[in-house]
Amino acid sequence: MMSMDENTQNIEIEKIANLMIHDGVSPDEQDDSVLEKYKNMIKSDCNLDDESAMKLVYETLLYRKLKNSDSGDLLDKGSEFGAGFS
Repeated sequence: MMSMDENTQNIEIEKIANLMIHDGVSPDEQDDSVLEKYKNMIKSDCNLDDESAMKLVYETLLYRKLKNSDSGDLLDKGSEFGAGFS
């Protein structure tokens, strides 16, 4: 199996994330049958095995969640919980 450099991986994650958004797939999607399409695409794009491709699918979902949570919100929520952000 070939390993990917970080830049290639980031490009692939961005590509798959955009495709998921286009397809209306939730960042919280857990159904492997829905995620299969993206796993197969990553396998073919990046020459990865099933397990590595699936990890990248889950990284893409995580990336989308992180991208969706605005860091400004985190600071606001931090002060609500007394986290000491000033």
